[in-house]
Amino acid sequence: FCLMAVPGKVSAFRLPPLPTVGEIIKLFRLKAQKQLSQNFLLDLRLTDKIVRQAGELKNAHVCEVGPGPGGITRSILSAGVEQLLLIEKDARFIPGLQMLSEAAPGKVRIVHGDILTYKMEKAFPKHLKKNWEDEPPDIHIIGNLPFSVSTPLIIKWLENVSKKDGPFIYGRTQMTLTFQREVAERLTANPGGRQRSRLSIMSQHLCTVENCFVIPGQAFVPKPEVDVAVVHFTPLVEPKIQQPFQLVEKVVRSVFQFRRKYCFRGIETLFPESGRLKRTEQLMMTANVDPTLRPFQLSMSQFRNLCNTYRKMCDEDPGLLVYDYREELRQKKLMRNLQKSTSQCNQIEEEDEL
Repeated sequence: FCLMAVPGKVSAFRLPPLPTVGEIIKLFRLKAQKQLSQNFLLDLRLTDKIVRQAGELKNAHVCEVGPGPGGITRSILSAGVEQLLLIEKDARFIPGLQMLSEAAPGKVRIVHGDILTYKMEKAFPKHLKKNWEDEPPDIHIIGNLPFSVSTPLIIKWLENVSKKDGPFIYGRTQMTLTFQREVAERLTANPGGRQRSRLSIMSQHLCTVENCFVIPGQAFVPKPEVDVAVVHFTPLVEPKIQQPFQLVEKVVRSVFQFRRKYCFRGIETLFPESGRLKRTEQLMMTANVDPTLRPFQLSMSQFRNLCNTYRKMCDEDPGLLVYDYREELRQKKLMRNLQKSTSQCNQIEEEDEL
């Protein structure tokens, strides 16, 4: 049995004696599934440390994503939260989580569902809503995310931040999440850094992003091949690039498409083949960006200039916004294959006639 309170800290709420997380795993015969990139964190000192990064949780409302066997769940409850919403996709973990729910009457709500499709707009009471300009609401999202879902999920939530919907309909909701160490380094990388990437720009233009600490792989069961980092997000009052999420994402994705080449090579893919060179030069000159810089060398203000200038060009030519470089390549490939097939058919017909 284990005590849930942090050493030396008086907690307003204390869970009754319960089986340890390891015993829960054995009791319900739980096994991490490799195809779901599941890894259990059993050390309650580490789960307490993760929860402390979220800030003051006493009387807060918290959503935990993918609680699994409930290690972080216990630390959240021990922090004295008002309400805890658990969203778990894997039905095998529900009985163990129900045991925790019974140990904290009235505090826990369990949802068996997928966080990628769950409607977060109705997850918390309406009275918790705050204006965007105010301090963040007393709402927190915490999760030890499976590697397979972490990147698509943070992109989805960054889009929610941009639109102020989903979990951010309540205000600037804070998030404390785990990622592969390399992904965490991308999220927080500075201009010129080796890990500077699309994720760096998309996250930092919308949030204050802090790489809190690294958890060695051997702390997890089963041990992943990489270390894990805890990252804290606080949405900014004003985004650094004030353009629609899809436009910013398109420009940033295009720039980093050819990471090791000069940035103009990626920017070219924003434009159809007809007039591509002229429009690329126009965009880079107006945005005052050196075309010989590498993508990872560009500053946030340079990305802002590129997005603002591209928006003006799209306003003048609305077809630009829906132009898809990869689709153009696919169509050209289809045409080449069709021409090749037609040529072969003609050759066969000629041979038949002979």
